[in-house]
Amino acid sequence: MNTLLGRRTRVLAATTATAGLVLVSVSACTSTDNGGSGSKTAAGGVQLVKGGQLTTCTHLPYPPFQSDVGGKVQGFDVSLVDLVAKDLGVKQDILDTPFENFKTGAFLNAGQCDLAAAGMTITEERKKNVDFSDPYFDATQAVLVDKKSGVNSLADLKSKKVKLGAQAQTTGEEYAQKQGFDPVSFESSDAVLNGLRSGQVKAVIIDYPVVQGWLKTKANADAFKVVDNLNTGEQYGFTVKKGNTKLLAAVNKAITDAKADGTYKKLYEKWIGPYDESAAAPSASPSSS
Repeated sequence: MNTLLGRRTRVLAATTATAGLVLVSVSACTSTDNGGSGSKTAAGGVQLVKGGQLTTCTHLPYPPFQSDVGGKVQGFDVSLVDLVAKDLGVKQDILDTPFENFKTGAFLNAGQCDLAAAGMTITEERKKNVDFSDPYFDATQAVLVDKKSGVNSLADLKSKKVKLGAQAQTTGEEYAQKQGFDPVSFESSDAVLNGLRSGQVKAVIIDYPVVQGWLKTKANADAFKVVDNLNTGEQYGFTVKKGNTKLLAAVNKAITDAKADGTYKKLYEKWIGPYDESAAAPSASPSSS
């Protein structure tokens, strides 16, 4: 994750590394294994951690991929995973969890989630801990600055020694560090935007779709501008526990079908913006962030 969109006060948030909050209600059911609504075995023989539901770990907020809208978690990632759940004959249930767990696969390995969807970049390092789906989104990193900062490029940030911010544990932060910056680290994208608004930092590096969302708000568009859009070769993928081949196949099938029947395009335009044809047929996932 790295990324894509203003933020609201969190209504629901994870408070420890071992607990998440259920954000999407599902019907109560028994944990039988007879193929009914309460079965832990879904269509295609996919094993689920809880009967009758596909449990998804995410990290809020990260619009347009996932955020709480009117008490319901919605977004591009959520909509795509809903397609997986539909194919499996179950409903999606969402847990809000700390982002660092997505890099280690902790919640997947602990059997608390079936899959993770958090606008997460596919990297070789992360592949050591989890299995990634096919890429479902090509991402770039944006440099967003305060219009009063006098910054007009990434190079300006260095030469003018402007204080830069980024979201912790993301490829945006890693990119900034590789470029020789020592960015202020924020726990969430919400906090990144607040840091920019409050003047704690004068510029940030974060996924471009997130920035697109922020700039839809007039106050943000009046105050901030994009001065660089960095093509870092990043692609997003969903993750499952290593070796969970049946669920991985179901996820990949849902992505492929959505691109083939036009559903992907509709969801892209709804949550992200004008459709980029390359997003529907991404190249092979990159080896690094």
